[in-house]
This record gives sequence, structure tokens and C-alpha cells, in this order.
Amino acid sequence: MVALPDTILISAEEYLIWEPTQEQRYEYWDGEVVAMSGGTRNHNRVSLNFSILLDDALADRSCEVYIVDVKVQVEPGQNYFYPDVVVTGDERDKDPQLVQFPCLIIEVLSPSTEAADRGKKFAAYRQSSTLQEYVLVQVAQPGVEVFRRNEQGKWVLSDYNLDDKLLLESVNVEIAIADLYRQVQFEAEASENE
Repeated sequence: MVALPDTILISAEEYLIWEPTQEQRYEYWDGEVVAMSGGTRNHNRVSLNFSILLDDALADRSCEVYIVDVKVQVEPGQNYFYPDVVVTGDERDKDPQLVQFPCLIIEVLSPSTEAADRGKKFAAYRQSSTLQEYVLVQVAQPGVEVFRRNEQGKWVLSDYNLDDKLLLESVNVEIAIADLYRQVQFEAEASENE
């Protein structure tokens, strides 16, 4: 039996060549290759709803919406992540494998990723000079948190509930929070229906 290392350490250049040849997706965190885990139906549904709503709203603009399989280069040679949804409107974004100049990143939270999405990933995403909004979406219960970069470059948090409307200032799109959760069955509802 061959023991496999818990972590794979390679250079960013090696990662960018190696990762597209893999069946599974891997992120790159400061030299460490990290396998991506699968999501739940609710996670998938919220990501899909968000991307459809954004894509429809941005259809007549030069913004592009990508989901799940397009990575974001947060810091060249340092961090490459796969957000659930990313939007770019920057004409410099021409690389076919990744987005380098995001204006909006959305992460749908799960128990296995929430700590990283709130911590290490958000710290890295904040280094992007083009990122204006970072959205965290709950799936166990309705709730959306939006971090916006203000005029002073500080990140300001706003919370949204099921009855609220969310204005994504980075792309000037308003979305009803209830629309994000279309066809999502929350844990409390699932227990009641059993």
C-alpha cells in the first residue's frame, strides 16, 4: 500500500498545467493543492438561481457570469479559487481558464467550506483591486451577507433576509432574496414534511 500525502505542494505554474488534466477540481492555496468537495442540492440550486438571475439581468451588458468550474486568480502564483459564482466586466479578462479581474464573487456556504469562505478566502479575495462585492449565501436557512468595498477601501457588511431585496452595486442589479431560494427546501421544512 502506498501512503499518499495529506497535502500536495507544487508551484503555481505546475498547478496551472496539472489541474486542468484532473477529473476533480482543485484550488491552489499558497502552494498547497486543495481538493474541492461536492455540494448539496440546496447548494447547487442557490448557485444556479443566483447565476441565472445575474445572467438574465446582465444580458445586454459587457459583464460575464461564470459558475463553479471557472477559477479566479486572486493573487498570481499564490491563490486560485473556484467560487460558486463570479462576475467580471473587465475587458482585460481574456484568459480562457480563469477570471483575473472579478467585480463580484458569490460563495454559497456549506458546513465544510464556511470557515474558509469567511476567513482565508475572503482575506485573499480582498487583495483583488477590482473586487467590489463579496456575497455569502446560507443554505440551511435563508440569509445573505454582502461585504462591499466603500469609497475608503474598507469592507462594509450588510445582512439580508428572505423578504428583502438586494442591490448588487458592483453590477447595478437588484435581486429579491426569495428568488435566490426558489425551489430550496430548508432543513426545518424537510423535518416537518417527514
